[in-house]
Amino acid sequence: MKNLQNTHIDAQLRELHGALLEIVGVMNRPQRDEAMVREAGISLDRALFPLLVLVERLGPIGVVELADRVGRDYTTVSRQVAKLESLGLVERQAGAKDRRVREAVVTTKGKAMTVRADEARLRIGRAIFAAWDPKDVEDLARLTRRFANDVQLT
Repeated sequence: MKNLQNTHIDAQLRELHGALLEIVGVMNRPQRDEAMVREAGISLDRALFPLLVLVERLGPIGVVELADRVGRDYTTVSRQVAKLESLGLVERQAGAKDRRVREAVVTTKGKAMTVRADEARLRIGRAIFAAWDPKDVEDLARLTRRFANDVQLT
């Protein structure tokens, strides 16, 4: 019986992995960020957009951690954060735990931009889930959050 359960779970895990690869692939496409920026009606280079969103969501955040999260080189992300800073969208400050580390935080102007992006994301999400049963959307959100929490612990 246990072997049958493992085989069933293994098949589900393969299916989940495949679905996650497809989702990540779509989410990482530069065209997706361009579409989001367009939908939000904001003017921002598509390479800077995900960094601004992450700084807003996770900040204060150091450049090394930010680079790790987006899978880019530290020096590239450092230049991009400097560009966000020059646009008045983020500020850099000394780290709370280590004053030698410079952490990025979103400014009021940057927050206004991410609010517009969030509104655009809601419009796009509503269209994606328009035909879904509300309970299914609720279950997906709950289970995805649970998975995200658990995957960070491993």
